[in-house]
Amino acid sequence: MIVSLTLFSLKLKYNAHSTWSLPGGAVEFGETLEQGVIRETKEETGLEIEAGPILAVNEAFFTKQQHHGLMFTFQATVIDGEVQIEDKNEITEIEWVDFNTANELMPYHKNGVEELMKSSSAYTFQGNVN
Repeated sequence: MIVSLTLFSLKLKYNAHSTWSLPGGAVEFGETLEQGVIRETKEETGLEIEAGPILAVNEAFFTKQQHHGLMFTFQATVIDGEVQIEDKNEITEIEWVDFNTANELMPYHKNGVEELMKSSSAYTFQGNVN
């Protein structure tokens, strides 16, 4: 997920792996991707957001955890709240940075965070399917 404010990107430094990342986490059962990005952003940053379009889908194998992950990066607009660390055991630092700094700290988006802002993909929750 990307939380953007004009030309800036929010980054979080996670305690467990000491790297910078955009806010994110797992979707809970019964929760849509959009609901998950809103909840995770609030839990990790204190900010309330309105989710925009999906900008990227990334895939990775987390070999230590034997986990296959799909990461959806959303554009979002901050609608309320103040940046605050809710869980200091999980997150050590939150900072607004420009796109050049975000690209250096988060190189896994190979064309850069700013390039993500130029693309989008439709997202539709199709409801319950039997």
